[in-house]
Amino acid sequence: MSVQERKQRERAERERLIVATARELAEEQGWDAVTTRRLAERIEYSQPVLYSHFRGKREIIGAVALQGAAELAAELRGASAEAGASASVEGARGRVTALARAYLDFAERNPAVYDAMFQLDGGLAFAAEDTPEVLKDGFAALLETLRDVAGEGVEPGLFTEVFWASLHGLATLTRAGRLPVGDAERRVGLLVSRLAVV
Repeated sequence: MSVQERKQRERAERERLIVATARELAEEQGWDAVTTRRLAERIEYSQPVLYSHFRGKREIIGAVALQGAAELAAELRGASAEAGASASVEGARGRVTALARAYLDFAERNPAVYDAMFQLDGGLAFAAEDTPEVLKDGFAALLETLRDVAGEGVEPGLFTEVFWASLHGLATLTRAGRLPVGDAERRVGLLVSRLAVV
């Protein structure tokens, strides 16, 4: 391994450590606790080293959001695949239900990451030409399952946006204590039965 390759590997490892530490700190204490000073102390690097990787907290939030989007996409695909490939009505309903549950479970298990993805300014473009590929793939993970249940004459991408917005609303309202926790399964069932044409 050349010196250049070793330096690139070390740089990538420092960047992963910064992102993982920011994520951990945000999940423990919230995003207000994530400062470059605290990150530098936790990872035992100087603040200038942090700034050599990220220009500030906004870029760190963006990096956490991209990581979260990749994880969410994998979980959505996994849940849909696990629910089965049956072309029947029950199979389609099962895949959409599994997708919805996986989305809401991810949001509940990873509140700080979810905030980085959808609530905070990480400097990422959504629904634009310069949207990062990992974010586009996250949307594609939803679309892959939902395109089959959009209904005749309904554009699948638009349907996916509405379904996603519904999931996001359920996730944020439940987390904020605006919806009773005990009715989560009934909400998923209602969302699937009323929006998805299966």
